[in-house]
Amino acid sequence: MKWASRYDARTMTSRTAMARKDKATHKSAEAADPDAERWAAVLVRDRTADGAFFFSVKSTGVYCRPSCPSRRAKRENVAFHATPAAAEAAGFRPCKRCRPDEMSLVARRAEIIAAACRALEDGSDVPNLDELAKASGLSRFHFHRIFKDIVGVTPKEYALAHRRKAVRKELQRSTSVTEAIYDAGFNSSARFYENAAESLGMSPKAFRAGGKNEVLTFAFGRSTLGDILVAASAKGIATILIGDDREQLIADLETIFPHAERVAGDRQFEKIVSDVVGLVEHPQQPVDLPLDIRGTAFQQRVWKALRDIPLGATATYTEIADRVGRPKAVRAVARACATNPLAIAVPCHRVVRADGSLAGYRWGVERKSMLIAREAGSAKKPKPRG
Repeated sequence: MKWASRYDARTMTSRTAMARKDKATHKSAEAADPDAERWAAVLVRDRTADGAFFFSVKSTGVYCRPSCPSRRAKRENVAFHATPAAAEAAGFRPCKRCRPDEMSLVARRAEIIAAACRALEDGSDVPNLDELAKASGLSRFHFHRIFKDIVGVTPKEYALAHRRKAVRKELQRSTSVTEAIYDAGFNSSARFYENAAESLGMSPKAFRAGGKNEVLTFAFGRSTLGDILVAASAKGIATILIGDDREQLIADLETIFPHAERVAGDRQFEKIVSDVVGLVEHPQQPVDLPLDIRGTAFQQRVWKALRDIPLGATATYTEIADRVGRPKAVRAVARACATNPLAIAVPCHRVVRADGSLAGYRWGVERKSMLIAREAGSAKKPKPRG
């Protein structure tokens, strides 16, 4: 047994030394080759690298895209170029297989979808799916799939979201609600009113008046994070704010709902506030809060993804972008987190940077750290038996 233990120890020591040596070799190789990342992209034929750079092969005299399906050359025969013009200036001709001197497939698709988005945003007659597909030179099915892959929503959803956004602007300056609806591009007011309450969070008339005639019940709670202001409409909790200055919190509420009537909560409402405080102090206890979530279609998708993050877990901004079908919209996801009006209930504090570090938090990074640590500890505790 002693011999076996010594053998295991020697083996582990040897393996550790080999691992360290491999790591050091890898680092030294990267240092020796400043184009290591680009070469790695070429080896795996990474389509996402197309357009970012091009590579040439001395032995064949051609240059290619990173995704070129041709057989890979030896590293010593490969050089990298920023543009096709730079490669051709160096004496290389374009590859006939990947055609690097032409627009890449990714770029062509992006250009097609960008043109479709502009057409959908036009205030005149909105083109239908068949018209959009015909203009793009693609089949109806193929166009629909590419549009959703790139934009994250269907063409119909995109057009509707754009018009809702336009209505929000027009309601602030038009003389009537009906005028605002038609000026925004809707062909009928009935189509807009189908989901008006969901997109505006209130009736169009109330939105146009800055929340006028809407009644908000509010009250304060006290937690280890500081004061918590909870405000609710007839539909549910519309805002949860955290801070150390109650006057400032009320001022923030007035900024969000400048013309709403604010009413102090009664004992029944204090129970709701207590449940919100419970999310902070006892996160393991399930609470079903009625929420009045108001935002754009994209914001609501992000906020739903945040609510799907399990207690005690975290997710990166990139992961959330993937979950909402917009892998390249990492910054937009970060903005949606920053504008979240429902602190804790919509747990934007569970989103971290790719390296696990804590990014900026509307209510302070220290509070974010406390929430994550507390939820992680609660998730490990066994649930009490009934």
